[in-house]
Amino acid sequence: MLSLQITGLSGAGKTTLAQWVSCQLIKLDYPCIVIDGDSYRQTLCSDLGFSHADRMENIRRLGKLANDYAQQGTIAIVAAINPFETVRRELNSLYNTKTVWVDCPMDTLVARDIKGLYRKALLPDGHPDKILNLTGVNDVYEKPLQADLRLDTDLLTLDAAGRLLLNFILAQVAPA
Repeated sequence: MLSLQITGLSGAGKTTLAQWVSCQLIKLDYPCIVIDGDSYRQTLCSDLGFSHADRMENIRRLGKLANDYAQQGTIAIVAAINPFETVRRELNSLYNTKTVWVDCPMDTLVARDIKGLYRKALLPDGHPDKILNLTGVNDVYEKPLQADLRLDTDLLTLDAAGRLLLNFILAQVAPA
C-alpha cells in the first residue's frame, strides 16, 4: 500500500506523530504499522552500532521491512532519525518510500530533552557521561533535500501536525 519514512532529530516528535496517525488510520479501517527505530534497534538491528555504515544498514533494514508490509497492503511508517540523505533517496528509489521531515529547532529539542540525551551530549569534553554520537549535536544529520512533507513541530500542535500527516497519507492511498 504505502511505505513512509519519518525523519528528524531525537525528540522532534517522529514516534509520537507516527503513533497518532496510526490510531487514526486504524479507525478509518486502514491497516497500519509503526516501525519505531528505537524498538527495532533491540531486535532486527540489534547487531548494529552507530557507525555511519551501521546507521545506513539500520535504515535499509527498516525500509525493507516497511516495503514488505506495504506489499501486503499495510501502511508502514518508519519513525527513525535516518540522518543520511543518501539512504533516504535509496529507499525512495527502491520502494517509492515517501519522506516526511519532522523539523524542530535545536533550542526546542534541548528544552524538551525527554530522554536526557541533549544534556549528556552537551556536557564538557572528557566528562564520563558525555554522549559522543548524538545526531544533530556531535554527529551528522543531513536535512532532507526532497521531503514530500515537512512538519515544523515547534510551531504545530500534535493534533495539527497529525492531521497534516494523516491527510498526506490519505492522499497517497486514495484511489485515483
